[in-house]
Amino acid sequence: MSDNRLSYRYLLNDVKTSISADHEEICREAARQMKRRGIQTRSLHFRLYKRSVDARRKEEIRFVSSILVESESPIPEDLQKRAGLRAWIDVSPEIVRGKARLKAPPLVVGMGPAGLFAALLLAENGYDPILIDRGDSIDDRVASVDRFIREGFLDTESNIQFGAGGAGTFSDGKLITRIHDPYCNYVLHMLCRFGAPEEILTLAKPHIGTDLLRRIIANLLSEIERLGGKVLYRTRMDDFCESADASVTVYTNYGELRSGALILAPGHSARDTYELLLKKQFSIEAKPISVGVRAEHLQCEIDRALYGDLAGHPNLGPAEYALSDTRGTRGVYTFCMCPGGEVVAAASEEGGLVVNGMSNHARNGKNANAAVAVSISCTDYEPINGSLALGAIAFQRRIERAAFTAGGGDYDAPIMTLGDLIGEYRATEPSRVLPSYRRGKIHLTDLRSVFPTFITESLRYAFSSFGKKLEGYDAPDTILTAAETRTSAPLRILRLPEERTAIGHELIYPCGEGAGYAGGITSAAVDGLRSAEALIKKFGSVSESCFN
Repeated sequence: MSDNRLSYRYLLNDVKTSISADHEEICREAARQMKRRGIQTRSLHFRLYKRSVDARRKEEIRFVSSILVESESPIPEDLQKRAGLRAWIDVSPEIVRGKARLKAPPLVVGMGPAGLFAALLLAENGYDPILIDRGDSIDDRVASVDRFIREGFLDTESNIQFGAGGAGTFSDGKLITRIHDPYCNYVLHMLCRFGAPEEILTLAKPHIGTDLLRRIIANLLSEIERLGGKVLYRTRMDDFCESADASVTVYTNYGELRSGALILAPGHSARDTYELLLKKQFSIEAKPISVGVRAEHLQCEIDRALYGDLAGHPNLGPAEYALSDTRGTRGVYTFCMCPGGEVVAAASEEGGLVVNGMSNHARNGKNANAAVAVSISCTDYEPINGSLALGAIAFQRRIERAAFTAGGGDYDAPIMTLGDLIGEYRATEPSRVLPSYRRGKIHLTDLRSVFPTFITESLRYAFSSFGKKLEGYDAPDTILTAAETRTSAPLRILRLPEERTAIGHELIYPCGEGAGYAGGITSAAVDGLRSAEALIKKFGSVSESCFN
């Protein structure tokens, strides 16, 4: 912990060291770097802020770090400029209470990152939120998923998409985000509070892993309940009614729930919720998505391709990559790369097959996998009953049903080797690289039967391009598993920018990935915090009569 007297904080970027350097050595190099620029460092305190690996030159792989420099007194601007420092401020949610009173406690729909962090902030500030999800608690959800993997029995209410923690629970637990919201650091600290390893605070590409993430979510939910919140599992929102008395009645399979405001964080797979909102004429727009396959390689070969002779170095860990190509008619990129992970069965609807990637914290599995996804634009959708948003859902669903059929109709996954995609299809059996989906419950097929032609042609072009960027990526025995369709929500529920309420619905707060405003654990958590903050800014308290 930092000394409280060190109230002035600055970031020093681009501190380069060998990969053998520990945290203390990295900080000493930061001090030496400042001294070379003529800055006295005796009264300063240094600690590692972020550390990344620069592997552009395999013969000289280095750590590149950002250092938090703390001081009892402000550093003059001319010295900041000379040292390469910039001011850094730690930001937490700002609680500004409004004057209106909620007629009933707020209700949060969805236990993904957006719903969890919204409910936690509300609970911390005395709002006693009700938090519901159609799926199960962590332990029961894990049991449902395990049964699906073993037996192919799909629970459409509790699976990899639905339940405590949301879809991210069964993933690599990546915390990388492209947003630059200052609340991102707050989210990381909160995750550590509930059990995440403190390394996520300093790694440039932090991840938790599905095994640790499950415990963290359980701890977070317990804290919401301890603070007065109510958590209801297996409680699916089927409808809701906005009343003239400034309340919302939510109709669930559990019964009716009355709320003063509704935070809607349904996740990107709640298609029935989307259809309900469209029937109620909410302002919703279709948005671009990406669709493709999960590509599996041997992790040891990815390590060698990226790290050369240093592959396996304990300070480097399993290598990860991010590849993209925009030179073709469509952009293709890798997404959610899972080092040492497995391809998982992520279906949530009967008759549809969906895949995703997952890793434990140790990332010690034999295979690496990543989505290789092709950009889909809104012009690719065909409107359903005049709705392009429904057309976006139908686009995903067609591919998922084709994958289900191609896999044999019992949730075995359709796979093919990259060699069969690039050349003539020969039903080549996996050899060196063995599929990880449902412990090998797969069906050899030509994936051209699953996807529109433009997708498979874009994939062929992309793998050829990626093989030039990462040696061996285009190996013929690379395993391709279909279909990766849930990379993001296919639509956006439009909301007012300041109030964060749905347009025309002043008690409904759509947020998170499912509402079309986030793309991962961290950004969804931030969006949930911002929405809860907006609710508090409008409603300063809950009517005391609600608790009598």
